[in-house]
Amino acid sequence: MAESALLELASCTVRFGGLTAVDDLTLDVAPQELVSLIGPNGAGKTTVFNAIMGVYPLASGGIRLAGRDIAGLAPHRVAKLGVGRTFQNIRLFKGITVLDNLRAAMHQDGDYDLLRAAARSRTWAATESRLEARAMELLAVFGLEARAGELAGGLPYGEQRRLEIVRALATGPRLLLLDEPAAGMNPAETQHLMGLIRSLIERYSLTILLIEHDMKLVMGVSDRVVVLNYGREIAAGTPQEIARDPAVIEAYLGEPVH
Repeated sequence: MAESALLELASCTVRFGGLTAVDDLTLDVAPQELVSLIGPNGAGKTTVFNAIMGVYPLASGGIRLAGRDIAGLAPHRVAKLGVGRTFQNIRLFKGITVLDNLRAAMHQDGDYDLLRAAARSRTWAATESRLEARAMELLAVFGLEARAGELAGGLPYGEQRRLEIVRALATGPRLLLLDEPAAGMNPAETQHLMGLIRSLIERYSLTILLIEHDMKLVMGVSDRVVVLNYGREIAAGTPQEIARDPAVIEAYLGEPVH
């Protein structure tokens, strides 16, 4: 494993009974690097995310975050160590406000107990004020500050997508896992998202692992691209190298390139 990597996957295999969903995958992601995972449907991309988050156990291999072994940890412990994620299918708390979605994500940053919260103590008030200010700052970055008091489920689809990214950022991650953030967006929304994702790396010193089917977005934001097919890596390199790789073209088009 590379000493400078923030995230390290070493010969990771995930099985569901007789099905091997991820097969001997090794991947290093450096601090403030954006690496995209691409491949056909069913290639194992989201399974990789679920293995990192501790949702699925590894059959073999290891996962390290900043040198610490995180394989087998519960999802809430992985999140507390600095891994945030979004989902392919939006999973907002749609019945509460946009602001409260972020407050829920920030719960681990509260420095008061249940008694102080019930008594609305000075500690509670100061903490809530600090968290709300931070939440509003994040919403402003994504152009959602005017929506803070609205129900999350009432937002247009593209804004719900952006809110899910904001909520993941509200956990204060070092590593952000983005699962198809542009799914369902129109071309203008996708173009805006492309610039926003790149700006997050510098603004928040983030490392990003991205799953995305929109190849224009992938080629526009990625430092490196890793291609999976049937759970195995078939190619890795810069966006330019991947765009010309015959194995990648064959996996997507279903026929060899001569």
